[in-house]
Amino acid sequence: MGMEELDEHYLEEAVEMLCRSKAEELRMVGYEYVTSKDVWDCVSSKYEQEGIPPLHKLVNDILSLKATSFMNFLTMSALRGSTFE
Repeated sequence: MGMEELDEHYLEEAVEMLCRSKAEELRMVGYEYVTSKDVWDCVSSKYEQEGIPPLHKLVNDILSLKATSFMNFLTMSALRGSTFE
């Protein structure tokens, strides 16, 4: 495993940890069934056209995600017919 692969794996783990942390925060305020994948889907949905941003922006977007923004994402996804697993 090369250094670049190790760094990429480390970054993926760190982003996953941030998403888990945000999911726990959202569960504490009443959103019982939120997962880290839900958080990632919400945050990454705005990167569909422009691509993944620099790491500092990605971290900021995860940590600053508000419950209202998350609920708006879920509502719009439901209206578009997305399925939730």
